[in-house]
Amino acid sequence: MRTFSLKAGQVKKDWVLVDARDMILGRLSAVVASHLRGKHKPEFTPSMDCGDYVVVINADKVQVTGNKLEDQKYYWHTGYPGGLKERTLKDTLASKHPERAIEKAVERMLPKGPLGRKMLGNLKVYAGESHPHEAQQPKRLDLASVNAKNVKRS
Repeated sequence: MRTFSLKAGQVKKDWVLVDARDMILGRLSAVVASHLRGKHKPEFTPSMDCGDYVVVINADKVQVTGNKLEDQKYYWHTGYPGGLKERTLKDTLASKHPERAIEKAVERMLPKGPLGRKMLGNLKVYAGESHPHEAQQPKRLDLASVNAKNVKRS
């Protein structure tokens, strides 16, 4: 028996649409990262970008559990002495670019290096309902009906 290895010409990429309204950030990011990586396909090859293009809408309406809004912090350094900056998840979701919370969560679940950066380029995240990828006819992926824990309960 031989191990199957996908070639670059055999890769077939689909477009998937995910609505993030009231979804839990971590659970949503795990499924999106899996689709970007291609692990849901039977011809998955770890060294190839065989995943799908994923479009996430309503990124500003994503939810978290517990105290993560105040406890989750994103750090960066300006390059100057004493230039360590931080921003909470609550500030990120209330800012001009709330889609960065989903982008960072998915980025941390993908492989590091050139392959992971290429896969991250297949992720399109939008804060509102509209997106410019209607021509690709993305298939809607309903994560809320898969598991009741995927949606925030009031």
